[in-house]
Amino acid sequence: MLVLDSGGVSFLAKRNQDAVATIRALVREGAWPPLVPSVVLVESVSGRQRDDAAVNRLLKTCDVSEELPVPLARRAGELRHRARRGSAVDAIVVASAEPGGIILSGGVEDLGALASYAKSVRIERV
Repeated sequence: MLVLDSGGVSFLAKRNQDAVATIRALVREGAWPPLVPSVVLVESVSGRQRDDAAVNRLLKTCDVSEELPVPLARRAGELRHRARRGSAVDAIVVASAEPGGIILSGGVEDLGALASYAKSVRIERV
């Protein structure tokens, strides 16, 4: 499973050559569409339609998870406590990728710390 954090959303929404090539590669590998937890939208959109147009276009091709089940929230809290770093959004992204998922992100430090306590979650920097 591929999960996007806000850095991954921002990168892929640009639709430049690198982003298009990445999306095509993910499609070929069978990793598309990615999961985007709805809490990631807090960091990805501004509420201004013009500014959010590219992100909204990308999100139409993704699986946006609109609910945060209690077990997933508890797991995210556990990961955040164990790593002693990372935001609640980062912890939810990592917990959503368990087990065996890949997170596409612009920043790997906090996610990497959280993933070190997760079940087989890999972080890929874009």
